Amino acid sequence: MCGIVAYIGKNEAYPILINGLKRLEYRGYDSAGVAILNEKNELNVYKTKGKVSDLEEFAAGKDISGHIGIAHTRWATHGEPNDINAHPHISRSGKLALIHNGIIENYLTVKKELEHRKYQFLSSTDTEVLVNLIEEVQRKQKVDLFEATRIALNHVNGAYAIAILDKDNPDTIIAARKGSPMVIGIGEDEFFIASDATPIVGLTSKVVYIDDEEVVKIQRGKDLILKTIDDIEMTPYVQELKMNLESIEKGGFDHFMLKEIYEQPTTVRDTMRGRLHPRRGTITLGGIFDYEQKLLNARNIIIVACGTSWHAALVGSYLIELYAGIRVKVEYASEFRYRTPVIFPDDVVIAISQSGETADTLAAIQLAKAKGATVLGICNVIGSSISRATDAGIYTHAGPEIGVASTKAFTAQVAVLTMLAIRLAELNGFIPKSEVAKLIHELDLIPEKIKTTLERSAIVKDIAEQMKDCHNAIYLGRLQNFPVALEGALKLKEISYIHAEGYPAAEMKHGPIALIDKDMPVIFIATNKSTYEKVVSNVQEVKARHGKIISVVTEGDVLVKEMSDYVIEIPDTVCTYAPLLATIPLQLLAYYIAVKRGCNVDQPRNLAKSVTVE
Repeated sequence: MCGIVAYIGKNEAYPILINGLKRLEYRGYDSAGVAILNEKNELNVYKTKGKVSDLEEFAAGKDISGHIGIAHTRWATHGEPNDINAHPHISRSGKLALIHNGIIENYLTVKKELEHRKYQFLSSTDTEVLVNLIEEVQRKQKVDLFEATRIALNHVNGAYAIAILDKDNPDTIIAARKGSPMVIGIGEDEFFIASDATPIVGLTSKVVYIDDEEVVKIQRGKDLILKTIDDIEMTPYVQELKMNLESIEKGGFDHFMLKEIYEQPTTVRDTMRGRLHPRRGTITLGGIFDYEQKLLNARNIIIVACGTSWHAALVGSYLIELYAGIRVKVEYASEFRYRTPVIFPDDVVIAISQSGETADTLAAIQLAKAKGATVLGICNVIGSSISRATDAGIYTHAGPEIGVASTKAFTAQVAVLTMLAIRLAELNGFIPKSEVAKLIHELDLIPEKIKTTLERSAIVKDIAEQMKDCHNAIYLGRLQNFPVALEGALKLKEISYIHAEGYPAAEMKHGPIALIDKDMPVIFIATNKSTYEKVVSNVQEVKARHGKIISVVTEGDVLVKEMSDYVIEIPDTVCTYAPLLATIPLQLLAYYIAVKRGCNVDQPRNLAKSVTVE
């Protein structure tokens, strides 16, 4: 991991590469590098630990000329973050330069074989092993780089997205992928390669998404040549890129995360547009229309996801069981893929991922399909691996999410799952039609209520001032607010580096209550009408032990408000929709605390936006 950019064409490559790397910074990284072939066919490689700005400083005054180049931001997997382990990596002869996202799992075996053949390695990376394996195949079998890459990739296990330069072929870039995303942009007599579309926006509107185990030959002034690693020639499928420059810029906000928090009234509305019909009292989910009966007749619905998407899945499981009466299991994709899960052919597996490229979720999909289950997807990126690997699915319409800590993607996912639950209820009659109509009407009001919640950010900022120096925090909620507690705690951990945990409120007295003292902030999501009295009891238990109580409550609340040190009010709604509102102040709280602590909000340490390795 983490970001790839490459260019070949009529323009100077370096500015395009650097700008592309800057647009990929949101993915998280610890070093950066670039390799460019100049007009003399000299291969100039510059790389350094740190940020893209450090790379720019390092390359200043050096030869950065040339119309073909590759660039990379690295998130360390093999070897510590330093200048030597940074990409690009050079082959033994100095002719090949390679950048790589992913992990070569059998690299040690390949490395030992190459060492027997007198290869020496400077770095601790699997990537240096791969570039030398490709060179060894090219040398031994007397084939061109395209063929050598194809053959070499048949001898490695793991995930990869790679781009390679060859001094002997200055008008060619070879690229390939398996498990890590890659897109090719097609311009006027020029090509762009990137991990996702953000570096390409504004440069071209035509793209080709490379599939797993495909190798592409990109030549100046010629058409793409695409093959599988099994030597089957493929026809590139050119698509229109549906993304604009404005969507990947900050738009006047201090951070992308804050911008994305404030976009949620729009993104939730966009996700529901054309699907939610309040006047008719119906919901249309066209992407899964042909699979509705399978969902209704499913022995189990199994939802697989990771991180924030897993929290959204928990909310969805509660709603589907409550409104449609269908049993739902929620699994961590990273655990699901290594267990021996009991999956029946009449089960439906739903995979959720913001990026559509999450490696563990993709592996879970493959396992479910091998067991004969129907697999549906919920993701945010058109043309992503998950959207192609599933039988059908529903896109969220959150737009590009640049901040590493997910915000608008979560509420968009919850909105989709809410519509799915109501649609299933509409079809099987598990709840009365009059109740379905009321739920649809109230869901239509949620974007405006999110906007109202955001207007109370000043209160959240004041609370953040009081919490910024704490070392721990506990988040508590019941029923569908338990996942909100988990998500709130995750946000605080991710961007402020404060240890935080989320629990079902009733579980507090089964251990976590031992941690309560005057220095422990406890954040209650206290909006559940059905369990309100139970939450009041939990608040009293914390208050008796002098914990600092911060409560998210419904407007008009009296009891919890009186017992709390700090209160954030959200608009009244049906209790099952509370996650769509209660999550907002918790996102803001984490954001303001992180800012006050001087943390890098958009690019928190050690994290990557799209986790394309295990």
